[in-house]
Amino acid sequence: MTLLEKDGVRVTADAEVATVTLAHPAKRNAQTPAMWRALAEAGRVLPGGVRVVVLRGEGKSFSAGLDRQAFEPEGFEGEPSFLDMARGSEAELDALIAEYQEAFTWWRRPDLLSIAAVQGHAIGAGFQLALACDLRVCAQDAQFAMRETSLGLVPDLGGTHPLVNLVGTARALEMCATGRFVHADEAERLGLANLVVAPDELDGAVADLSAALLAAPRNAVVETKALLAGAAGRGYDEQRAAERAAQGRRLRDLAGLGD
Repeated sequence: MTLLEKDGVRVTADAEVATVTLAHPAKRNAQTPAMWRALAEAGRVLPGGVRVVVLRGEGKSFSAGLDRQAFEPEGFEGEPSFLDMARGSEAELDALIAEYQEAFTWWRRPDLLSIAAVQGHAIGAGFQLALACDLRVCAQDAQFAMRETSLGLVPDLGGTHPLVNLVGTARALEMCATGRFVHADEAERLGLANLVVAPDELDGAVADLSAALLAAPRNAVVETKALLAGAAGRGYDEQRAAERAAQGRRLRDLAGLGD
């Protein structure tokens, strides 16, 4: 079932699994503000029964990052150019970037598990979109790079937080400051990729992972995701208390005593 198809984004759903596809392969799925708005809308059109969301890119690349037309004086038709953005007030600029970030924020919703299926290039905004997901399955030809600094910019689409959590501050700084390519084998060693497979095995590996994630009861997975997501911000005793509270909810639910 197709739920959305606009501005280079297609959303389909099949029972408990939804697929969000970047569908502009002629430009290697380069991203635009219109695409970002469509990606934000994708999160709003998902049926309540969806538990797993797969994010993929059509063609040879996951996403080559921001469409370079953004750096032209005229920018995109109907959109503020970078020059227009710079001329605006600080509050206007902040609000505009916050709107763009919405495309990258909903993938870690507590009621969903999201998987980025990455092949080819995942550069800049493409890297940040892959980082927005809970899990990443990569083809052997996947290449990640945070190229913003080479353009005089910073990563501003929500990618810095998950990147630091995954690889640590020093490694994240080195990646972002140099903008170098991180190939699939290194991504797996560093924890950026949960699994690396041959390109022709990518779809099958993602389908297998989706099925495995759906095997456990939804509420147990939701509680576990929330428990793990908050662990880094809690002390050891606080985390133990959170475990007890979560398990209490699960036991009451299993006993039919939940709210």
